[in-house]
Amino acid sequence: MAKKQTAGRDALGDFAPKFAELNDDVLFGEVWSRESKLSARDRSMITCASLMSQGLFPQLEAHMKMAKANGVTKDEMVEIITHLAFYAGWPKAWSAFDIAKKIFD
Repeated sequence: MAKKQTAGRDALGDFAPKFAELNDDVLFGEVWSRESKLSARDRSMITCASLMSQGLFPQLEAHMKMAKANGVTKDEMVEIITHLAFYAGWPKAWSAFDIAKKIFD
């Protein structure tokens, strides 16, 4: 089961309360909790692939940590990054590997 998310409220609760609510309650509360449709592990792999492809590395780091907690292995993350290098770009893969090494080593 997906862990209750409070990152939105922690980071933006006072500044952008509606955005924080949507982040924590809708995205992570409703969407991520639909594990009968797609597991948290699979959602993590898809999310990491999307973030790497877009070059959104600060968010990728947070989601790689979540992916590890959701059961994605080092070997799987290495394979995801290697595969995406050919579709998203070699420099993005290098950046993603820097993050993965910190998290999975």
